[in-house]
Amino acid sequence: MDAVRLILTSRRALAGGADAAEMMAEVWQAQALAQAIGSRLAVSGPPELRGEALGLTELAGRGCGVLDPPELDLGDLRAAQLTKLDDARETLLCLGGLLGEVGIALVGMASAAADETTYWQCMEAIDAADESRDRVLEMLRKLAAREEVMPGGIQDSPSGV
Repeated sequence: MDAVRLILTSRRALAGGADAAEMMAEVWQAQALAQAIGSRLAVSGPPELRGEALGLTELAGRGCGVLDPPELDLGDLRAAQLTKLDDARETLLCLGGLLGEVGIALVGMASAAADETTYWQCMEAIDAADESRDRVLEMLRKLAAREEVMPGGIQDSPSGV
């Protein structure tokens, strides 16, 4: 499935989360999806994005690691459904929005946390989401700079993202 479609699905699921456990599962899903997108860009994205994309993969992985993984069937794991990434710019714009929403959701969960463990998990996940979003924004800057040098160069990239 296309990355943008998966991101939009994650955004809807995050917005519709009913309780804390469901919200945590959606935050985890979003971080896992960011990790998968970063990995895809690091391997086959435009060369100037590969370093930042690798950083995104590591940071989003940290975001997953600080949270308890949800009990999901493999078919429900959105990151595993990622099959194509047609437009790096559009994907990164959507992913940046998702990561911003993840941060907002985590702030709300941290504020309402009933125990210290959940509070600190949220705080660490907020840091990971924020740093992941910074990487996404840096990749968007690099794509914009590339577009200035080579108009139309992103879509004409032979990298086959």
